[in-house]
Amino acid sequence: MQIKTLKSLFKSYKEDALFGRYIHHETIAPLLKKMREKFTIIELGKSVNGVSIHAITFGSGKKKILMWSQMHGNESTTTKAVFDMLNVFFDENNLANHILEQCTVCIIPILNPDGAKAYTRFNANAVDLNRDAQELSQPESEVLRQLFDDFQPHYCYNLHGQRTIFSAGETSNSATVSFLSPAQDEDTTVTTNRKIAMEIIAIMNDNLQQQIENQVGIYDDAFNVNCVGDTFQKENVPTILFEAGHYKNDYTREQTREFIFQSLFVSLDYIASNTVDGRNSKPYFDIPKNKKLFYDIIIRNASGNDIAIQYQEKLIENDLKFVPKIEKISDLSNFYGHREINASGYKVFGENNSVLGEGDEIVFVMVNNEKFALNL
Repeated sequence: MQIKTLKSLFKSYKEDALFGRYIHHETIAPLLKKMREKFTIIELGKSVNGVSIHAITFGSGKKKILMWSQMHGNESTTTKAVFDMLNVFFDENNLANHILEQCTVCIIPILNPDGAKAYTRFNANAVDLNRDAQELSQPESEVLRQLFDDFQPHYCYNLHGQRTIFSAGETSNSATVSFLSPAQDEDTTVTTNRKIAMEIIAIMNDNLQQQIENQVGIYDDAFNVNCVGDTFQKENVPTILFEAGHYKNDYTREQTREFIFQSLFVSLDYIASNTVDGRNSKPYFDIPKNKKLFYDIIIRNASGNDIAIQYQEKLIENDLKFVPKIEKISDLSNFYGHREINASGYKVFGENNSVLGEGDEIVFVMVNNEKFALNL
């Protein structure tokens, strides 16, 4: 599919009701109500705090795709992209008709509504749902597993977001989008099942490389059967991990949102139009593995060591704030900053000429009597 077409679709169908990083059940409730007109929407169960968890199903084809987003409550970019994509199908755009005919798609837009409301990775019992695939100790985990068993998908999309620390390989390029075909055994064997997922990832990567060259990575594929993606892959359902990452100055993840939207649409178009058997998986192995080489801000050439600052995402009175915090004071010559400040050999101080230390939350620094604001 042409990039021009994908961009036009995103511009036309971007869901304006969703913006920024703080997306939760109350945010999407009006959208679910609207979509009941054309899609099948059911309540699968409830979260620890009694919030409804819904599934949206559309299409009539034999190829079944299961997606879930916000398993980690503070990873919302993919949820926005999902609703952008849903708008295309809701409008019955001609470009989507063959997907509707060939595929049946089932989506949980927010699997962890309690975590989404509190803006935290965990559910209300402080459990990481992506480490609960075997014990199924949480109601949200049971909901996903039951849907997996009932729907019997041919493909699974595990939709997540990743921190700003990741680079695409050993480079100064941020990993704006990352993918993974998860391992299904301890030896991370490249099975036919994994190759099918790899082939789809290769198609999505081909599209992205034309727009964000060298900014796509592969996530760590160490096997952990407690992770949902690894479990579903182990059960021979090709599973794809999506990780929405950082694009330059895009802390609201609105640009990354478009790249995820495109990737979702490109992949469904490919599945609908082809018999995916893994034979075209080779380009997957050319995608570099993620490395943790970035900080949000690095102050270089200070008198002493470099200073790394990372934004802490804090929900304050229902408003998401990015609070600068000193993460590390050390030689950071092997790391990159999304923003870099040159101290030119001068000492760096905090408010009232205070000495800086790791763990300090600061909003500005002073360098040779010049003030550098650190807030977004």
